[in-house]
Amino acid sequence: MNFPFFVARRIREPQQTTFSATVSRVGIVTIALGVAVGIVALSVLFGFKDTIYQKVFLFGSHLQVNKLSLNQSFESAPLPLHTKPYDQWQQIKGIRHRQAVAHKAGILKTPDELQGAVIKGVGRDYDWKLLAENLVEGRVIQYSDTAYANEIIVSRIISQKLNLKLNDEVLMYFVQNPPRVRKLKIVGVYETNLEEFDNQLVLGDIGLVQRLNGWGPDSVGSYEYFVKDFAQLEPTAKELYAQLPSYMRLERVTDKYRPLFEWLQLLDQNTMVLLALVFFVTCFNIASVLLVMMMERTPMVGLLKTLGSPDSQIRRIFFYVGLQLTLKGLIIGNIVGLGLCWLQSKFQIIPLDPVNYFMNTVPIVFDWPSYLFLNVGILSVITLILLIPTLIISRIRPAQSLVFKK
Repeated sequence: MNFPFFVARRIREPQQTTFSATVSRVGIVTIALGVAVGIVALSVLFGFKDTIYQKVFLFGSHLQVNKLSLNQSFESAPLPLHTKPYDQWQQIKGIRHRQAVAHKAGILKTPDELQGAVIKGVGRDYDWKLLAENLVEGRVIQYSDTAYANEIIVSRIISQKLNLKLNDEVLMYFVQNPPRVRKLKIVGVYETNLEEFDNQLVLGDIGLVQRLNGWGPDSVGSYEYFVKDFAQLEPTAKELYAQLPSYMRLERVTDKYRPLFEWLQLLDQNTMVLLALVFFVTCFNIASVLLVMMMERTPMVGLLKTLGSPDSQIRRIFFYVGLQLTLKGLIIGNIVGLGLCWLQSKFQIIPLDPVNYFMNTVPIVFDWPSYLFLNVGILSVITLILLIPTLIISRIRPAQSLVFKK
């Protein structure tokens, strides 16, 4: 029989009226609360970042290849469609998908309103899955085999400014020589809540942009690439850059939208500070609980020493007590934290102001490796902290402890 573990189990079942029983419950609640707060904080952080990423990647892509030029306008110089970086993209292991796009600035006009916009021409290779979560009305563009599609997808902000509805037709003027105008049909409405996109970007057929620019079907504005793992963006970018000819340039989404990604990094730091505070408070409380339980059982420590128990054996008794409290707190904390996240994910209980937070509700992402790291981290730190209060056992004298009064 494991004597320290046996005694620890008996100590772990004190009378409900004793002071140590109350302190034990406080310790369990503290650990459970710390774990629950950590799980919720990580779920919201990853959910928030994932939601923002998906909105940015809808129009930004992970990597973009353009023709090297001094042109800083929305319209880029034409690139040949069939090149090594475009046709042999599957040779780069880190890339998941690639597509060709083209941009052109114009003016949307109704009888009463005007609105500047940039049409992003996309083709059959466009990854429409990115738009699925942000498409609030209508459908995606349907392409024709004989001509370009005169269909567009506008943002909710643009549709409200121009008083347009689904299936309405709108004129779009393009300032060029000679100026041109096209009548386009609204087949979808998207909403990202990111003003940089919603105020100006319109999705349309890349064939329309090619026709307006006088390009052939083998000319595009840029190549867009999506990586399999965003954490491997930099190595993938270097591998892609090595295949580019001298007249092409590569732009990362983290450089194109640098302020946004720096802001997301600040969120990471804030979450780490919160978790550090949770760790500190949890460890301090469990150490205090164990110290109180040891002081209340000072006569028992003296009796065990009198009977010949070494200090290391008595330390293990209280170490097991603290470890049992910690495990119980971890179990309760995981149940509470995951339960709250599930409720928010399922029923979207807590709303947000999209003007300030770019989304309508608090987002939740279940990241199991992070939860495992959180639990292992708390358990490891508390295990080390539990060794500190047990050190006072060596200072307890049997003759004094046997007459110790609680």
